[in-house]
Amino acid sequence: MEKYIPIMLKSEGLRAAVIGGGPVAERKIMQLLQSGANIKLISPSVTGPLHQAAQEGSLIWYNRNYTEGDLQGVSLVYAATDQAEVNERVAKEAARLGIPVNISGPGLGGTFISPSVVRRGDLIIAVSTSGAGPAASVRISREIDDSYGDEYEAYIDFLSKVRQIVKSTVPDGARRRTLLKAAAEMDILRDIRRGEFKPWTEQEIEAWIKGNITNN
Repeated sequence: MEKYIPIMLKSEGLRAAVIGGGPVAERKIMQLLQSGANIKLISPSVTGPLHQAAQEGSLIWYNRNYTEGDLQGVSLVYAATDQAEVNERVAKEAARLGIPVNISGPGLGGTFISPSVVRRGDLIIAVSTSGAGPAASVRISREIDDSYGDEYEAYIDFLSKVRQIVKSTVPDGARRRTLLKAAAEMDILRDIRRGEFKPWTEQEIEAWIKGNITNN
């Protein structure tokens, strides 16, 4: 069985190519758009939402079949056609150029797989069975989705804001780690669930930092 390593890839401005314009390609592209990637779509036909995205300028659509050379200048590739021969040609070009490629359809040669994902703002929970059972990944993701409600978005937003201010105002690494650990151990999530949480201002966070540094 293939072995995989989980990676969170910074995607803002990433140049990605998607070969194929059906429902599978649409799902991949919508995730890429949500993550801020620049998308090159190659397919003689596309779904309605993809056609609209192209008209709105959210992606660049090449209304034709894939040809060798289409992957020049990109950093990530999805081969999502229903033709194994095309997907494998895409995979071979990607391998030659050293570009990670996902095969989302028939064919061999893919170098990464896409996990099922649960999102709550900046909280991203990914689930994979390493390709053994995609349907099981979806089922597990649904169970996680039921366990992690919208309150986690506000919670992660709070931690992110605290982290940014701590990093910009506290030069000592050990103190930064202590403060971030203290922030994570606060009962903010409980307060959000009770409807008792009011987002902290920058001044309130700075006062909390000062108080914790003084006490330690």
